[in-house]
Amino acid sequence: QVQPVESGGGSVQAGGSLRLSCAAFRYTYCNTDMNWYRQAPGKEREFVTGIIRDGSTTYADSVKGRFTISQDNAKNTVYLQMNSLKPEDTAMYYCNAIPRASKLFCGPPGRDYWGQGTQVTVSS
Repeated sequence: QVQPVESGGGSVQAGGSLRLSCAAFRYTYCNTDMNWYRQAPGKEREFVTGIIRDGSTTYADSVKGRFTISQDNAKNTVYLQMNSLKPEDTAMYYCNAIPRASKLFCGPPGRDYWGQGTQVTVSS
């Protein structure tokens, strides 16, 4: 299975930067789409950004121009570089992995796998 594990959260002042990492074993082997979601207290989980195996990316309007998603295939890791952070970016950030390949050890194609989340707090 492709189980994502996040790291890199923390506290930062507004205008600062953080980089989150999401390591997913067999990420490349399983042809996995990777996404970042976030959930603030009292709000629903929302899509932040995603990347598919050919490198195509998608961003929520609220983070365009500030956040960048990238991948390191050799490390089976996806990164979320967050710049110009705002207090409204404060949330628990979750990595989501969706394997697309029908291969041994990948789990059912199209199934969602979620990490445990990493907290990002931006103070004003």
